[in-house]
Amino acid sequence: MRSTRAALAALGAALVPGLLAAQVPPPPSAALTAQRIAEAEPILSSLVESYGVSGMEGPVRDLVQSLLPAWAKAETDTAGNLLIRAGTGDPLVVFVAHMDEIGYRVTALREDGSLDVERQGGFYPSLYEGRPALVHTGARSVPGVFRPRDTDTSASAEERARGAKRTPPPLRVDVGTTSRAATEAMGIREGSTVTMPKSYQRLAGSRATARSFDDRVGCTALLLALRRIDPKRLRHEVLFIFSVREETGLDGARVAAAALGTKPVRVHAVDTFVSADSPLELPNFGLAPLGLGAVARALDNSSATPPAYLDTLRIIARSRTIPLQVGATNGGNDGSTFAPYGVPDVALGWPLRYSHSPAEVVDLKDVVALAEMVQAAAEAW
Repeated sequence: MRSTRAALAALGAALVPGLLAAQVPPPPSAALTAQRIAEAEPILSSLVESYGVSGMEGPVRDLVQSLLPAWAKAETDTAGNLLIRAGTGDPLVVFVAHMDEIGYRVTALREDGSLDVERQGGFYPSLYEGRPALVHTGARSVPGVFRPRDTDTSASAEERARGAKRTPPPLRVDVGTTSRAATEAMGIREGSTVTMPKSYQRLAGSRATARSFDDRVGCTALLLALRRIDPKRLRHEVLFIFSVREETGLDGARVAAAALGTKPVRVHAVDTFVSADSPLELPNFGLAPLGLGAVARALDNSSATPPAYLDTLRIIARSRTIPLQVGATNGGNDGSTFAPYGVPDVALGWPLRYSHSPAEVVDLKDVVALAEMVQAAAEAW
């Protein structure tokens, strides 16, 4: 086992010539870390406070484009993904982070003015029940509420005998009107998206809370890397993709993967590492403590990173003193859509507490480390 591991490490080292022999620089000072957090936080907070349920990512795409460095020329593909190319020559390396967030889509307007909605992405509806809502019409956001549901889910004796269970009814949204016509007059239509209001809040130390850190942290990491990279000094072409409709089935990445085919030598999906670092979880799976750095997402429900590539990430991180954890977690990632074309998925992420809830928690030191890993992987590998 040890010899196999050593062989894999040697193979990983061969992919990054000279890194093992390079002198490892000292770790960054507290002042430099604080400076990097100060650079990242305005980008992250502005992205978090932008709304973009799957299929309606336009406002987020516009914001990302406004935050790009002057040299970056963005293009939008047929799916709505935003693409930025840097460097020239083979091999082609891809980084992808998704712009969309979980939420709801209006499926029908009722005669009493209320809205039927369906989920866009995976989460617990109970977290939204009895909370404020925002209906996004394209022109404006209309305030509303997610109606509390009937909590009586007890089954009758006859139902229990049949093995039947009662479940709460679907969520509905109330915008304060009493007729379908009044709701339509506010610009609400079938297909309008619905979210809960959100705001970025700094917590003690380097922690922060908000909704939709998934995957606005990934987008922040790509933006920071793009700002720091000198495209003329890259040894090969690097393609940065800000993808759409990840939460509803990796649809945007699927279009990008089909367009690129076998050209990329690898893809780095930059997405959440759902961590067990929480009072609600057992630490025997998915543990990546907040504040200890970015995470190489070695295994999830959609992909497995080849061990040699994990070793290479470790070598790169060590050469630049970037804190990097390695772990397995649940969920999927955009990079898995490249697998049918033989492209290895080398996913990167950061530990997230309370994923897909209104109170997600991150450590900004991990956000900084993730951005540095993206930059390092683009420049050195």
